[in-house]
Amino acid sequence: MAGRIVVFGATGYTGRLVSEALVERGQKPVLAARTASRVEALAKELGGLETAIADVARPASVRELIGRGDVLVSTVGPFARWGGPAVDAAIAAGAHYVDSTGEPSFIRRVFEREGPRAAEAGCGLLTAFGYDWVPGNLAGALALREAGDAACSVRIGYFFRGRLGSDGASGGTKASALGVFLDPQYGWRDGRIVDEGGSRAHAFELGGHRRAAISSGSSEAFALPRIHPGLRDVEVYLGWFGGASRAMAAASWGMSAVGRVPGVRNAMHAAVARLVKGSTGGPSPPG
Repeated sequence: MAGRIVVFGATGYTGRLVSEALVERGQKPVLAARTASRVEALAKELGGLETAIADVARPASVRELIGRGDVLVSTVGPFARWGGPAVDAAIAAGAHYVDSTGEPSFIRRVFEREGPRAAEAGCGLLTAFGYDWVPGNLAGALALREAGDAACSVRIGYFFRGRLGSDGASGGTKASALGVFLDPQYGWRDGRIVDEGGSRAHAFELGGHRRAAISSGSSEAFALPRIHPGLRDVEVYLGWFGGASRAMAAASWGMSAVGRVPGVRNAMHAAVARLVKGSTGGPSPPG
């Protein structure tokens, strides 16, 4: 029956949170992941939900999850490595799609390449629907509405209270964060998307203190100009790294330069894949 919500990667950190939130709101999502025992245990814990098995290494299994009019929620990251089969499946089926990525390269792919395909298929794509980058889109949209038509630029900073500890991030988030700095950055400059190579540093005044942050490609660069056509510049910064922000920005330019050497970027991504485990919808381990 069409109109179902399917959570792909349901047994991962983010997938579980999404599944729990949907159940709390009276929904009965289909839980999908690659390991039957884990997804069945979660389904039982949440009151007896329907389950399905899918693995991005077998794209047909992802395609079988959904039909026209369904909603596919993908939490399988890192998305630059594993996100393609889910968005492809949604477009092929005419299903609506939501994901939790924060990865600039994948966001750009969804807007520039997959968006036109989805429009032809009659379905909608909502990418980057997590902490990054939804709050910035909302804050930016509200600020622009208050500023009015004369506003031509917006600057957004992401900060948090406390410290970002390595124990507090999921496997998918860790892999995504490492992968982000291996890819070229982009932004909305002079009324168009431009490649920026690495990141820039900027300091925000917050509560009487200056807090450093580094620039990043984001969904705001695509979404805000669509609702405010007069925008010439959109700047988005991440304040996760504190005093190390300027060093991180410089390192991103170095990685960008090195990554232009044929084969080097792929080798760096492969190293990240070996070092950090992703979320639970990715390929099953050998054997």
